[in-house]
Amino acid sequence: MRYRLPKFVSFVLLFFMDSCIEPFSPPEVNSLENHLVVDGFLNVGQDTSRIELRRTQNVNQTAGPTIETGAELSVEAESGEINAFTESKPGLYVLPPRQYNMAGKYRLRIKTGDAKEYLSEFVEVSVTPAIDSLTTKFDSFQDAMVFYVNAHDTQGKVQFYRWKFEETWEYRAAYQTAIEVIDKKYVGRQVDINRCWGNQRSGSILLGTTVKLSSDIIKDLPLFKVPVSTNKLFMKYSVLVKQYGLSRPAFEYWTSLSKTTQGTGTLFDPQPSQVTGNIKSTNGQDLVFGYFSASTEETKRLTITPRLGRYPSCMMPDTFDVVCNPMSSRQCGLETTSLLIAYAGLRSEFLLGSPSECTDCRTQGGTLEKPSYW
Repeated sequence: MRYRLPKFVSFVLLFFMDSCIEPFSPPEVNSLENHLVVDGFLNVGQDTSRIELRRTQNVNQTAGPTIETGAELSVEAESGEINAFTESKPGLYVLPPRQYNMAGKYRLRIKTGDAKEYLSEFVEVSVTPAIDSLTTKFDSFQDAMVFYVNAHDTQGKVQFYRWKFEETWEYRAAYQTAIEVIDKKYVGRQVDINRCWGNQRSGSILLGTTVKLSSDIIKDLPLFKVPVSTNKLFMKYSVLVKQYGLSRPAFEYWTSLSKTTQGTGTLFDPQPSQVTGNIKSTNGQDLVFGYFSASTEETKRLTITPRLGRYPSCMMPDTFDVVCNPMSSRQCGLETTSLLIAYAGLRSEFLLGSPSECTDCRTQGGTLEKPSYW
């Protein structure tokens, strides 16, 4: 009996201690400040330069970031040359490729719609070495395919790297629909909506350095992994990896940012701390997030067919009458919202059908358009 009383008292104390805990949200977390976020770089190679402008959001906000439209962007050379960006779609500003002085320095100037101006520091051009190869290895412990990158710089000038990648994968809907209803008539489906291609861009910050190595060689660096459970690897999978050389200050910025975004995701997600870059407000008061750099871009594509995963499954198809009959317990194929798969029955008097999530691959976010590199 003497052992039960202390246990009971402990339980009561724990109960009241737990009931006294209140959530604490510091002012910075719930701040309504919407600072400018700049994501992009000057591509001094053969591709278009792209810069996205957004606004920050507090950690408790669930809606997507606010797009910054109507801004004026230009890149200025130290020699005095100025090239203006154009807004190709809301929040995305582009500059077509042109000849740049690889020995020159450049900075970014931004004028927003509310008449505020932001200016980056002058940065030197980083010439990115080519990607030597992309390789893969299946990790049975993680049940995932791991992708590795290999690169080297013979001149030893680039010791800091950043990577992005774009995934594309082919997939299927569980059932293939061969019949559709047009003008209250059954006709053969002309467009195959069973086969789709999904596409996704990397969201995490991927960095590497050779500073502590005897030579500037990136050897079998694990870049990212694709779990088998995603089913991206079942049919065919392709990835385009983009490589960028960084200066030491740029690398330090992206390293600090990657530490603060591990629990959030990308640059445009709510930030738990302030990691500013080399872009400042001309009035010295408004905060701006982002780092402007100038470099060439190197890319390499890898396509594999590992056949890992499983064919999609769905609920059993329903049965519909071909001819509408008010006395029948079955719905008529001309009236259902389900997509029709095929005829059934001894005299094809029935139809098999299933909801669009089982028959139309586009409901999973993909597109019917076959990529040019497929």
